[in-house]
Amino acid sequence: MENKTYELLANKMGIHKEVLDLISVAEEQIKPIFESLDDIMAYNQYKVLDVFQKNRITDMHFAWNTGYGYNDPGREALEKIYAQLFSTEAALVRPIIVNGTHALTLTLTGILRPGDELIYCTGNPYDTLEEVIGLRGEGRGSLKDFGITYKQVELTAEGEIDLVALKNAISPKTKMITVQRATGYGWRKAITIPQIKEWAAFVKAIDSNIVCMVDNCYGEFLDTVEPTEVGADVIAGSLIKNPGGGLALTGGYIAGRADLIEKISYRMTSPGIGGECGLMFGQTRTMMQGLFIAPKTVNGALKGAILCAKVFENLGFEICPKPEDTRSDIIQSVKLGSPEAVIAFCEGIQAAAPIDAHVKPIPWDMPGYEDPIIMAAGAFVQGSSIELSADAPIRPPYIVYFQGGLTYEHSKFGVIRALQALKEQKLI
Repeated sequence: MENKTYELLANKMGIHKEVLDLISVAEEQIKPIFESLDDIMAYNQYKVLDVFQKNRITDMHFAWNTGYGYNDPGREALEKIYAQLFSTEAALVRPIIVNGTHALTLTLTGILRPGDELIYCTGNPYDTLEEVIGLRGEGRGSLKDFGITYKQVELTAEGEIDLVALKNAISPKTKMITVQRATGYGWRKAITIPQIKEWAAFVKAIDSNIVCMVDNCYGEFLDTVEPTEVGADVIAGSLIKNPGGGLALTGGYIAGRADLIEKISYRMTSPGIGGECGLMFGQTRTMMQGLFIAPKTVNGALKGAILCAKVFENLGFEICPKPEDTRSDIIQSVKLGSPEAVIAFCEGIQAAAPIDAHVKPIPWDMPGYEDPIIMAAGAFVQGSSIELSADAPIRPPYIVYFQGGLTYEHSKFGVIRALQALKEQKLI
């Protein structure tokens, strides 16, 4: 069957034989890794199914509501599903949360008050959080504008949370300490669940009142447990990443302790109203169905990331993480070394897309980012990074970030097209 597939790719889609050979060699080398990932996928699939069944989901939960959105049984059921799935007391899952940055901002601004201190202990936060915190931009309603101070603790040289430095950074004003699980635009491995467990226990031993928050974007279903099952008080993420399964059209989620979720809900709408209002705009069905298939979708994207890692490692490029490393997000970083190579890689990813494959991505000054950004994503849902995509800031050392694919086969085709683009432009 594979020969037939490669015959199609070569004869009808114009893929070079040397590219297909590189893919075949890499796939054979990583087969044992794939087998271990399938067990995690199956565990999470049945975990999700169990929560759906226990909440007695029926067609009634998919109905529209109007106006203020009071007493929406579908919304209430969806948020119970998320809370139980993440072993938390409460959750907010809404289409009015526009992206992951918004979910994180609601969490920060809902909990923190003037005079409080926030510590990020995984180095630089993701670029879009810099303006939220107040590291860039003035007078835009950042945490800094409201008198909330910020400290940053760098990771160790080995990519671990520096617990000694963190202890020294904690002060009587420290209200929240945050871990960014995914790499963002950094050059490091994602923070694993065992690392999060150790960090949360360490913080609580110093001061049990400090809120342990995890930016869970790109990390859902990478392990059999989530951060809130090992000590985190609250997590936040985007529905057009892992948990939306490629079907959610928009939205974000926040899950955690009930008292924290209540505070966050007042920031999401208004004090006194909180989570009692808010339309789902008919999105409950796709949010639920996307969550149901998410473990399988994430599995395919993860395998594609590992294939990307192996192929480019075989070609001599620096990669992070390594194919055999424990994964805690779906992102694969490749240090390509030049803007031309980054652009060619992204052109290849765009050419592999089902939507807008004819379009050439170009770097642009995207809102919230310090450097020009190139983003390749021909997705059914715009900006969906659980679908095949690649992006990069155009800055040295010119690292591209590859992720997504609703199926492994599509993620694999992204790697194929990226290789072909680089070869055709004589960049590898």
